[in-house]
Amino acid sequence: MNRFFLIIMCMCLGMTTAMAQTLQECQQAAERNYPLIAQHDLIARTTQLTVSNIQKGWLPQVSATAQATLQSAVTSWPDEMQAMMNQMGVDMKGLAKDQYRVGLDVQQTVYDGGVISAQREVARQQGAVQQAQLDVDLYAVRKRVNEMYFALLLLQDQLTLNRDLQEQLAASEKKLTSMVKHGTAAQCDLNNVTAERLNVIQQQTTLESQRRVMLAMLSTFCGLDVTAPVKPGVPVIGQGNNRPELRLIDSQLRLADAQDRALNAALMPRLGVFAQGYYGYPGYNMFKDMMGREWTWNGMVGARLTWNIGALYTRHNDKAKVQLQRETAQARRETFLLNNRLEQLQQDEAVGRYRSLMSQDDEIIALREQVRKAAESKLSHGIIDVNDLVRDINSENAARVQRSIHEVEMLKGLYDLKYTTND
Repeated sequence: MNRFFLIIMCMCLGMTTAMAQTLQECQQAAERNYPLIAQHDLIARTTQLTVSNIQKGWLPQVSATAQATLQSAVTSWPDEMQAMMNQMGVDMKGLAKDQYRVGLDVQQTVYDGGVISAQREVARQQGAVQQAQLDVDLYAVRKRVNEMYFALLLLQDQLTLNRDLQEQLAASEKKLTSMVKHGTAAQCDLNNVTAERLNVIQQQTTLESQRRVMLAMLSTFCGLDVTAPVKPGVPVIGQGNNRPELRLIDSQLRLADAQDRALNAALMPRLGVFAQGYYGYPGYNMFKDMMGREWTWNGMVGARLTWNIGALYTRHNDKAKVQLQRETAQARRETFLLNNRLEQLQQDEAVGRYRSLMSQDDEIIALREQVRKAAESKLSHGIIDVNDLVRDINSENAARVQRSIHEVEMLKGLYDLKYTTND
């Protein structure tokens, strides 16, 4: 039977360990769970469709037409020639004023001066900018996870210290109970310690409520059941800076370069071939159509060179706009790096401050512990007031709580620094 219970306990401990979540796991889960993550695929697919549509500019462009017209005047024979032809027995009807055609027009680009290639690259870079902006938005999720995660760790430490305080007060309460029975302590002294222990239990109830709320918030945000957060170790922080905001600025600069190349390509001549065909009246043989009014098949093939210099009108302004985009991106980079550096300096100072406070906390705790133990010893000999004992126990606990706060704040400061550099 004992062996059976031992196996069950081991299984439960294994399950508890398996359910423990690290800070990195929560960050990754939160990014996967955040609704914005779906936009990564949407942006990629939209960019792919846009590039595919631009690439189809190399396909033959086919258009079908059907038209019927009624003209006020048409090409006709001179009256003298028509009279002469009539004398010879030839009926010269001339062209009819109502004309009809149903045709097909096919055009194929042979050389576009690099316009399609430039437009394709602009579309890709626009998609890259959107992806980079999304990465910036998703990166902010980590900071929100950090805030909740370390707040939860602080609550867990305070609950642990609260239970230790209850045990100390319970031990003193047990000792006083025995002393009251033997008449060496007053009932009011026992009541004082009991009331203090109940007060600590109330604090535990508040802390547990706050912990449940924080667990629910973190679990909802991460999309998983967070049950046992693990206090992280000291992170390794490099000297570089790999923030997604910098990658966003780089992608904006690449987009400006692609737009610049597109402006250059717009000035190049274009060469294409075409084929036109239609069935209708009149056809290309004008003289024959002036003799009769039958519908005929007609066709034409050729090559066309076009050079639209209209892009020159706005080229200077367009180039200036692209340059302003570059300068704006560079200004954003310099501003971000300056603010980021200032933030690093503040965080470095905060981490150093908490390290110093923690070393002082250890000294204070050691002294408070000695005072408390001395007070308990005096209580056993009946030479100390219970109020002094309660005060000394609370002072030691307060010192331990303060040390816990400084430790968690120090760790949080290090992970905030890691977030600031993303290195």
